[in-house]
Amino acid sequence: MMKTYEIQNLKCGGCATTIEKSLSERFGGVATVDVDAGTVSAEVPDERDLEAQDLLHALGYPVVGAELTRLDSAVTAAKSYVSCVVGRVRSAA
Repeated sequence: MMKTYEIQNLKCGGCATTIEKSLSERFGGVATVDVDAGTVSAEVPDERDLEAQDLLHALGYPVVGAELTRLDSAVTAAKSYVSCVVGRVRSAA
């Protein structure tokens, strides 16, 4: 089932590449990111919804509305920068 998540820390196409590749590898199917809207849509079974949200969080892109401590907010922002760089490298390859 196609799910759409509004996410934090999304900045560019590099971020999008990392997110799309990670979700597609984990869940199969297609994942697409709309950088301007700050959303990601992916084929995720209902029973694996929390797993998808956890993966986004681990990459540095928590779902909007997720409760984050100050430290967790800073950590996810830092992770998103790393994911962004990795995505840019993958896009260039």
